[in-house]
Amino acid sequence: MTGAAAGRPQSLRFLLLYALAWAGCSIAYVPFLTILLPVRVSHMAGHGPDVAWLAYIAFFGAIASSIANIVFGALSDRSGQRGGWIWAGLALSSAALWAVTQAHGLSSLIAIILVWQVGLNMMLAPLAAWAGDCVPDRQKGLLGGLLAFAPGLGAVSGAVVTLPGLASADARLALVAVLVAACVVPVLVMGAPVAVDCASTAIPAPPAAAHGPAQPRLAGRDALRRMWCARLAVQVAEAALFSYLYFWFRSLDPAMGDNPTARVFSVVLIVSVPAALLAGRWADRRDRPIVPLFACALLATLGLGAMALARSLTLAMGAYALFGFASTIFLSLHSAQTLRVLPRSDRRGRDLGFFNLTNTVPSLIMPWLTLGIVPSLGFSGLFLLLAGLSLLAAIALAPLSSRS
Repeated sequence: MTGAAAGRPQSLRFLLLYALAWAGCSIAYVPFLTILLPVRVSHMAGHGPDVAWLAYIAFFGAIASSIANIVFGALSDRSGQRGGWIWAGLALSSAALWAVTQAHGLSSLIAIILVWQVGLNMMLAPLAAWAGDCVPDRQKGLLGGLLAFAPGLGAVSGAVVTLPGLASADARLALVAVLVAACVVPVLVMGAPVAVDCASTAIPAPPAAAHGPAQPRLAGRDALRRMWCARLAVQVAEAALFSYLYFWFRSLDPAMGDNPTARVFSVVLIVSVPAALLAGRWADRRDRPIVPLFACALLATLGLGAMALARSLTLAMGAYALFGFASTIFLSLHSAQTLRVLPRSDRRGRDLGFFNLTNTVPSLIMPWLTLGIVPSLGFSGLFLLLAGLSLLAAIALAPLSSRS
């Protein structure tokens, strides 16, 4: 899965098509999990506990996603190729989206979501590892900047498919599946990546003590732990807002609907794209891959603190804009820079599966944490807790930022 041309840059065509495919994966889940599924759950629950239903779906879906991502990442490592798994995952996840329209109760909906998560991660895991196979370290900042298009396009797709009068509730799911295929298929058919040697290089260790030997293996583990913990902290905050932003906006203004919420996602994430590209290119040229991550973690902390204080819809949208801007850049660049610290290229898919736990574990934690905090302390208490976690991410990255 790696070639012999050490240091050879990857073709711009592959980078662009890969970014489009990654955006397709975002389109697969962003409009579905943020808008289409919550609205469907609200309609199915009627006057029942729709937030509790969503919590159960998020909990069991995260378990399926965690397992599937590790399994299919490892299988793509062992098979020595990624494309077949991506094709199969695309087909299964698309079929599961259609099956959602046939669900008539919570139990059947949960079962379908589990199948959908398996298919989605059958596509996502080998696709993520493919970037490690094909993109050298000196282009990972650019890759991270290009990946920032993904959540923006995911949000735009949510705004498009929820346009009033465009499609029925069931047809919206079919439209999402078509958009995903249109984004993912081109890289599989026309990608043709240049063969490069992409064995990851760990973030440099600090200088050895005057009378002590250097310990690069320990430094590598330290970098892995810090990168993993920092992403987990930011992802906990992102996961909470991912599912509950719609309900928070509705608590401030009951007239806030699904399409305005989707437009908020769209604007925030689209604005983040050029900033992520600039930050990624800066990191490549200065060879300072962690500095933008550290800065974004601090900005996310400020945004969450402002959200806790917001008492009007306008202020709430502004505060969320700051958090969304910072967290989008952080998560996009982190996805690419993580490839630097993975210890072995022959286990890249499996190892990325364990890093993917930072995406899924929050979904196991946040539903119950939200149900425990929001009824007693409101959303403000929840946002203060999330601000503290984002600050911990900045603290975890500070040593790596100072020496990278």
